[in-house]
Amino acid sequence: MTRARAMLALAIPLVAFVLQPAARGYLVDTTVPQAGGCPQPQRWNLSLANPLNRRWSTSLPSSPFTVITAASNGSSAQLDEIEQAITDSFGAWTGVTGTTINATNEPGLIAPLARVAAAGACTNDQESNIDGINTICFNESSAGGFTTGVLAFTRVITANAPGVSVGSGPPSAFAGQILDADTLFRNDGQAKFAMPDGLGVPQGAGAYDLESLLIHELGHWFALDHSGVWRSIMFPFAPPPGQFLGDRPTAQAPDGPLSDDDRTGIRSLYPDPNDVLNIGSIRGKVLPANPFALAAIASPAPGSFVTGMFGAQVVAVDADTGAVAAATLAGWTCNASTGQLQFDGSYDIERLPVNHSYVIYAEPLVGLAAPADFSGALNDLCSGSGASACATPPVNTNFTPRALPSQ
Repeated sequence: MTRARAMLALAIPLVAFVLQPAARGYLVDTTVPQAGGCPQPQRWNLSLANPLNRRWSTSLPSSPFTVITAASNGSSAQLDEIEQAITDSFGAWTGVTGTTINATNEPGLIAPLARVAAAGACTNDQESNIDGINTICFNESSAGGFTTGVLAFTRVITANAPGVSVGSGPPSAFAGQILDADTLFRNDGQAKFAMPDGLGVPQGAGAYDLESLLIHELGHWFALDHSGVWRSIMFPFAPPPGQFLGDRPTAQAPDGPLSDDDRTGIRSLYPDPNDVLNIGSIRGKVLPANPFALAAIASPAPGSFVTGMFGAQVVAVDADTGAVAAATLAGWTCNASTGQLQFDGSYDIERLPVNHSYVIYAEPLVGLAAPADFSGALNDLCSGSGASACATPPVNTNFTPRALPSQ
């Protein structure tokens, strides 16, 4: 409890341009197609012919120096240490079993990590310079991104129709396809970041663990939004200086820093069709005991209705271990034929391990993670025009959950 109160805001995703399922296990970012219709989950379209290209900028801030390593500043060993942390952070996500981006089962979908020395590799805030190249930068400023308390942020650019491209990237195959992702770390002296080995040297005192932050930001690269689960690497707040989340990644357990909630999230976006273990799902609705409690909420758009709780966090807990398996925000379904959202309190937690028993509960977002920490993903549901235009209802936070008697 005390650790959470000391946390700072970690990341702000700035840009995000059939029957669509309800809120799925985890909160994922979506894009409303230009032609209208249901919000589509954002994701990469990866193949051996079109792997995820990635690079990092070796341009590092020096006054003040904010990237702390055990190796000497400016040495090749320092760059190697930073690169290893980036590689391990990617490995946390590609080490999750039951996904199509798993590096063991699907080698070649993630391109080797490259280096670039030029300044401005993340193109700063200039949207006209978005290049379709995915980069991690430590030495760029951003007036819009680094607001008070923000340590790092990731900008994700997606297509809202097939055939869209940016820079040198390939044309999109579907609405919601990610075209470009860039991560920027704060460099104005308000925070410093340390490699795992750098946390142990004197100059690393008071530094934030770079691996924890990198893994979080790369979750945004893969289109995961924030999670309301405290142990999740996608929780919207960083661990305090000198601390890290989960276990350090190892060759035997590359996904060690992640929680089960994180693993469920990445599986829901990139499910392995050959996976026979993580194929469970739990669906339902969060409804008020008194349906007239929703009468004061205006209908967001003609043809849509508010009939359930919007924005309640639904948590699936393993009944045997007590561990959180996954969580999502309840609230909506979408009619594929009309593109109309129905705010009916639905949730759909998918990619759960089978042969387990789960306890489900709902809770309001009134803790450390507040509705504002999920506003991007929730507002994106109604970012379309024409028949897809709507307005999301306010997040329900003024309720006390209770379980129905067994039937």
